[in-house]
Amino acid sequence: MKWVYSALLVGIISAQVWATDVASGGATSTRKDGQNAYSMPASNLPLSKRLDFSVGNSFFRNPWVAAPSSTEARDGLGPLFNTNGCQNCHIKDGRGHPPEQGDQQAVSMLVRLSIPALTEQQKSVYRQQGVVPEPTYGAQLQDFALPGHKAEGQIRITYDEVSIQFADGTPVLLRKPNLAITHLAYGPMHPDTQFSARIAPPMIGLGLLESIPDSTLLSWQDVNDHDNDGISGRANKVWDIEQDKTVIGRFGWKAGQPSLMQQNASAFNGDLGLTSRLFPTENCSPHQALCASLPNGGEPEVSDNILNFVEFYSRHLAVPVRRNVDDPDVLAGEQLFQSAGCAGCHKTEVKTDKRPELPALSEQIIHPYTDLLLHDMGEGLSDGRPEAQARASEWRTPPLWGIGYTQEVNGHTYYLHDGRARNLMEAVLWHGGEALTARDQVLQFDHKQRAALIAFLNSL
Repeated sequence: MKWVYSALLVGIISAQVWATDVASGGATSTRKDGQNAYSMPASNLPLSKRLDFSVGNSFFRNPWVAAPSSTEARDGLGPLFNTNGCQNCHIKDGRGHPPEQGDQQAVSMLVRLSIPALTEQQKSVYRQQGVVPEPTYGAQLQDFALPGHKAEGQIRITYDEVSIQFADGTPVLLRKPNLAITHLAYGPMHPDTQFSARIAPPMIGLGLLESIPDSTLLSWQDVNDHDNDGISGRANKVWDIEQDKTVIGRFGWKAGQPSLMQQNASAFNGDLGLTSRLFPTENCSPHQALCASLPNGGEPEVSDNILNFVEFYSRHLAVPVRRNVDDPDVLAGEQLFQSAGCAGCHKTEVKTDKRPELPALSEQIIHPYTDLLLHDMGEGLSDGRPEAQARASEWRTPPLWGIGYTQEVNGHTYYLHDGRARNLMEAVLWHGGEALTARDQVLQFDHKQRAALIAFLNSL
């Protein structure tokens, strides 16, 4: 009887959240604020499923260790890795940051590596993996190693200043990152290596994004800009290991992964050096003998059971509700957001697919402020590195929901793929390419209008 009452209470609370227009994640939304605002389960998740969420959270949060270990369920770390736990990069399930001055390691930033696909063999690899890994260091630089062994290298970031000015004469100094890889331990890199620094994105609402129908994403495409609005978004097409075919990409800064299962398994492999059925090979290249010479944590090191729990957890992290929605500045900022054309890419509303197997995520009206499509953001944001069908200057529109909680969850306000923007306005001013017209309109805003736009973004 007590369980029935509790379940009914959860349903009533969920219905109340769903009914309000501030619930960006529909009935899944949470009213939690503070440091744990990104770490709550979907509000409409039944009590019977919250244990699965907690188990997934434990594998996401707790550190993995080297093999052999008495902690058999969590051993097999490395020997080359970027971190020993998912939560170390997705801090409090939130946003990573570039290394601060004096940091020895870029704990919540990693660097992707690849080389151009020129030969037929390389083109075949590109079709399957979306990139051609650098021959010695692979597709990602690992800046940690097990004790007694050498990390692949270290990441160093410096910045140049880029000056820009609003129409009213107010100056802004943006910072443009310069990436350097030092202390290479396994020989020189390929001379044509392409680099892309990436900070960890927030984890909220991922199951909802995965539940947006393919047909909706395709309907948002305008590859040839037929409506002449300057926006020509298109879906990335990537290889799905489980389906053994090319499908729409949704996750990662360039939408390079098709599903949360593959995204998670890829991160276990690349970030922690752990194998799974999707990625059964250690992340050492043929030039690195560590993986063959050191004990592993089993084959695979991450069981299907663990993958399933982590997938459930990452699918059901709730989006916090909007705040201050009736504030006059927020309302004015929303109008400015619309009039500048920002909603052309940051789609404000969509309905998730019917998913009987995932009822909490099924048929939800959500407000993610993304179209999950690739857009050309101009040379200023180009990383010089294509990924699957994404060109070097193309990036997936990042969701904006929950962005106003960044400071209280993560203690910083670094944005964009490499964290170069120190606040939301800097992130806006880096927009180019398809977003140049919108950016130029923002440059015409006076001080009061700029404050209103930021108030709106912080309300999300």
